[in-house]
Amino acid sequence: MIQIRIHGRGGQGVVTAAELIAIAAFASGKYAQAFPSFGVERTGAPIVSFARIDDQPIRTREQVYQPNVLIVQDATLLETVNITEGCDENTIIIVNTAKTKEEIKIKIGQVYTVDATKIALEIIQKNIVNTVILGAFAKITKLVTLEGLKKAVHQKIEEKGKGIIDKNIKAITSIFESL
Repeated sequence: MIQIRIHGRGGQGVVTAAELIAIAAFASGKYAQAFPSFGVERTGAPIVSFARIDDQPIRTREQVYQPNVLIVQDATLLETVNITEGCDENTIIIVNTAKTKEEIKIKIGQVYTVDATKIALEIIQKNIVNTVILGAFAKITKLVTLEGLKKAVHQKIEEKGKGIIDKNIKAITSIFESL
């Protein structure tokens, strides 16, 4: 079973990111689950969500304490939250930042930095990076396909209209192809 933990701030689509991973995994014929962990947090407060992907039914419902993949949507959390708790040298860590992996100084795991914010602002025209960073997640981990992720975006944000869907698909494809 592959366990994924996503860190970000309230309002950044952290919960939606986990749901998109699960939907994309389902589209690829896998079993998946997604769930958040938050209480009375508000916009801007640290938020964590989780996803799991497996070839067989997933029975566990606990939080992800030892992630195989860690996604950090907001690099400012590196200074305030112990993001890498439970990670090891095999954990794939994807951080949204304009800095290099050497500059962010994470001492554990396989670290990838992507400037999802830049792509989100250029293409989506909003600083909402959840879909963008999932394009990097798909390319780096190969746990979901680009096509599965596109299907997930269509399904999850269908009510927002074709224009928003098209921008998100373009942003996902842009980062996927750039890596």
